Amino acid sequence: MFRPVLDAVGGSLFLTALVAMLPLLTIFILLGGLRLAAWKAGIAALLVSIVIAIWAYSMPVGMAVSSGIEGAAFGFFPIMWIVINAIWVYNMTVATGHFDVLRRSFASISDDQRIQAVIIAFSFGALLEALAGFGTPVAITSVMLIALGFRPLKAAVVALVANTAPVAFGALAVPITTLATVSQQPEHTLSQIVGRQTPLLGVFVPMALVFIIDRGRGVRATLPATLTCGITFAIAQFVTSNYISTPLTDIVASLVSALAVVLLLRVWQPKQAYVESGVEEEVVAAGARGSRTSATGAMTAEAGDQHREGHTGRRRPVHTESDAGAEDLATMRARDEAAHDRGSDVFKAYAPYLIIIIVFVLAQLPGIKDALDAPTKVFNWPGLDGLQSASGKASKIPQFKLNWLAAAGTLMLISGIISIPVLGISPARALRAYGTTLKQLAAAIVTVMAVLGLAYVMNASGQTSSLGTWMAGAGGAFALLSPILGWLGVAVTGSDTSSNSLFGALQVTAAKDAGLHPALMAAANSSGGVLGKMISPQNLAIAAAAVGMSGREGDIFRRVIGWSVAFVAFMCVLVFLQSTAVLNWMIP
Repeated sequence: MFRPVLDAVGGSLFLTALVAMLPLLTIFILLGGLRLAAWKAGIAALLVSIVIAIWAYSMPVGMAVSSGIEGAAFGFFPIMWIVINAIWVYNMTVATGHFDVLRRSFASISDDQRIQAVIIAFSFGALLEALAGFGTPVAITSVMLIALGFRPLKAAVVALVANTAPVAFGALAVPITTLATVSQQPEHTLSQIVGRQTPLLGVFVPMALVFIIDRGRGVRATLPATLTCGITFAIAQFVTSNYISTPLTDIVASLVSALAVVLLLRVWQPKQAYVESGVEEEVVAAGARGSRTSATGAMTAEAGDQHREGHTGRRRPVHTESDAGAEDLATMRARDEAAHDRGSDVFKAYAPYLIIIIVFVLAQLPGIKDALDAPTKVFNWPGLDGLQSASGKASKIPQFKLNWLAAAGTLMLISGIISIPVLGISPARALRAYGTTLKQLAAAIVTVMAVLGLAYVMNASGQTSSLGTWMAGAGGAFALLSPILGWLGVAVTGSDTSSNSLFGALQVTAAKDAGLHPALMAAANSSGGVLGKMISPQNLAIAAAAVGMSGREGDIFRRVIGWSVAFVAFMCVLVFLQSTAVLNWMIP
């Protein structure tokens, strides 16, 4: 039997919390400071967490190791299971050429690749987040951006920053339903509060994406489009989460925002169209748009002023694994120039995503949902008998849910199988694409399994509870720190759902002790958590693998950490004001 003691180090909660921080510091220093590959950093941090669990918390060796193995298993299923199958569907569209058709279809919406990026990374990414979540939108949209001509590093950064505002309602609002369960707060109330926090963030994310791509000049040039996208997304997310349906929130918001931008572009276009060539960016005068040869950034007209991408004064080509294996832009441009996509081709290009939507929606219908849940097995993980929570109650950590048929990854696999005849790909070729996918994601799989193992060890041993309890001691100021707790949870686990599971109940307990609104603090965990996703090793590994930069997750981390910190600071101020008379009128 093992019961965590939260002040295990010298009877001091502060000292214990400092020790509990070591696994987190290990992974971030190795990843961001020493530029170690994410899978190596993850394994190192996992080992540190096990040592601390045994040494500082006196956790039995067998329990510490078993909890790490359980976390690793959870990292593969269900988390990487959905990513693997989502990328497989994408790889099949690449193999059949339908991805090129999809890319040209998106590019036809606007000549300006800043706007294309907003539609793909933010609106389409939000739809993928709504249906699948768990890294799927980052993986797919980053590759789509590369196909449009964006460099791998920039594509990964844009995809990660875009995957923020929709996350709390991702995977058909699983984070919210999980939060309601662990915090014992009404699900609809939590949905309402989160729906009055993340929409404000959603207004600014499209502008942030354009700033990443084209700095301040781009933000000014595309303001009508980014405001239209952000505001319509925010309104739709607020209305749906508060008055219509929690699970459908992101589906409605993503479609409304995309449609609004498409309608706007019928009456307005930027004065200068921004185009990327993959090596350098160019601004094309509006009158020269007709000279462009493709949606990937090729052009035959003279360009306008060239400008630099980064904050450094030098430019150099970015060489990655994808550069070596991908066809050169000239070949892509020539093919795009000669392409004449028929209506049936465009339909087939969109078909896999339509199939995914249909399959996931059908899976939520009562009768079908019950049938899918029927084979689900829940069992206690070996080696964790007698594990208790810090309160002395039996821990729920040993319970492992194997919902192999109802899992989102399995639904994605089913969608892929249905897509095979639609795409016109042979079963043998589809199987080869699956093998390619596993090889492509090998490093990401190891990373996710290692970091989830870390999360489980920290949770089972009491390390996360020590950190959370120490932060909760801030009293009324806890409202300012509450989103940071969720942010740290997602940074470690890579999942808003997992973070809510870790800290949801703690947020409510701390809120009651400090005289704060319990549902507000619980919701803040989820809203703050979405901003930690872009810096989580799992999502960094997924993004790096998707764009061919495996081993360079540290480069991506340094490009997104500033955005993550800035956004979570905004959320901290918002939640704090909502806990006071200034903005408490926003709380239902």
